[in-house]
Amino acid sequence: MTLTQIPFEAGDALLDWSELALALEQGHKLPKADIGDTFLYRGKDTLLSRAAWIDGMGVAVKSATIYPDNPAQGRPMINGAVCLYADETGMLEALIDFHLVTKWKTVGDSLLAARKLARADSKTILIVGAGTVGRSVHAAFGPAFADARFEIWNRTTATAQAMAADLPNLTVVTDLEDAVRRADIIVTATMSTTPLIKGEWLQPGQHLNMIGAYRPDMREADDTALKRARIFVDSYDTTIGHIGELKIPIEAGVITKSDLVADYYDMGAFKRASEDDITLFKNGGGAHRDLMTSRDILVKWMAAA
Repeated sequence: MTLTQIPFEAGDALLDWSELALALEQGHKLPKADIGDTFLYRGKDTLLSRAAWIDGMGVAVKSATIYPDNPAQGRPMINGAVCLYADETGMLEALIDFHLVTKWKTVGDSLLAARKLARADSKTILIVGAGTVGRSVHAAFGPAFADARFEIWNRTTATAQAMAADLPNLTVVTDLEDAVRRADIIVTATMSTTPLIKGEWLQPGQHLNMIGAYRPDMREADDTALKRARIFVDSYDTTIGHIGELKIPIEAGVITKSDLVADYYDMGAFKRASEDDITLFKNGGGAHRDLMTSRDILVKWMAAA
C-alpha cells in the first residue's frame, strides 16, 4: 500500500475556506476530542507534538521541529508534518504538510466564529498584523463578507503597504484607534505581549476576532475590551490557563470563567444576543482542529484523485 502524501501547493489548491469552516463546525458535533501536547527541547531547538483522537473521525499527530538557527543557513526554521490515522483500524492514511494544515486550521477556525458572531451586513474589516496569517484572513473573510472592504494596520507601515500592493480591496491605515472605531470586524494576528486593542475604542455591534496570542505572556486586547464584550472561545481546554489573553485577566480577577459564553462544543450558543452586542472571539487552536482540518484535506485530495 502506497502512503498518501499531500504537499503544500497541491493540497492548498484544492481547499475552500467556507467548506473548511463547515467541516470544523461538523467536527464539533462528534464526541469531544482527547488531546495531548508534548514538548522536547535541546538548547534553542524544540520538538512539538500535538495529538488528537476523535471517535468517528480518527487520530492525528502533528509534529514540528523549530530550529531558530536554520534561516541563517538558508533552511526553514519550522519543519513538520501531520500523520493522519484511520478511525476504525488505526492505519496510517496520509502524511500531510505541516504548514498546509496550520494555515487552513488557524484562519478557518476564526472564520467559523466570525460567520456566527459578526453582523451579516459588516462592511469594514480591519486586519491588525500584516504577516502570513493576515494575508490568509483577507483570502478567507472576503468571500464570506462579500460587500466588505478591508483595511490593514501593521506596526511597520512598509509591511502593510507591501501587503496592500499584492492584494485587492485592501487599504493601509496608520491610525489604529480610528480604524478600530470605524470597523465592523477587527481581526488581530500579531505577536504582541502588550494589548493593542483598547476596550474604550470598541463600538456597539462590532466583532473582535483574536488569533495572535498563543503563549501565557501574550495579549492583543486589554481588560476593558474583555469586560465590555461577550466572550467566546474555540476551546476552553486550549485557552483558559494557557493563553495570556484569558489567563492574565482571569488570574487578576478582571473576569472569571463564567464570563465566557461558550466554546465550539456548545455551537448553539454562538450567536449575537442583539445587534448592539460587542462579540469577542479568542482563537486558541488545538490538535483536534488539526485533525478536523487534516480529514477535510484528505477528503478533498481523494475526491480530486
